[in-house]
Amino acid sequence: MDAREAQEKSPSQLIDERIAELGDWRGALLARLRALVLEADPEIVEEWKWRGVPTWTHDGIVCTGETYKAVVKMTFFRGAALDDPARLFNASLDGNTRRAIDFAEGAAIDEPALVALVRAAVALNTAGRRK
Repeated sequence: MDAREAQEKSPSQLIDERIAELGDWRGALLARLRALVLEADPEIVEEWKWRGVPTWTHDGIVCTGETYKAVVKMTFFRGAALDDPARLFNASLDGNTRRAIDFAEGAAIDEPALVALVRAAVALNTAGRRK
């Protein structure tokens, strides 16, 4: 797909295509993570950034869904400022801002904790907009 074709499609369509083109456990996992993000915040906006990264925003970037050979990574842009009582964050722990969750093939998803984390990230973004 060239840049012109990508511009003619909505971000949601591009994310659908990414999930389909993966065609393996990563596509299925990305689809499930996406569904949980959308469940957590029905007002979240899907975007397609950096030439192919599914991104979810609400008053700023909430998280991304990146796919690699061995993991599907959810990066929370302000993750260092979030409470993580379920200890979901397992990657990018050294930085001052971002935190990530790497899901390997067959990894269990603590769905209630992930939904709560997305909601907390949205609340952090919206609180920053009100000030």
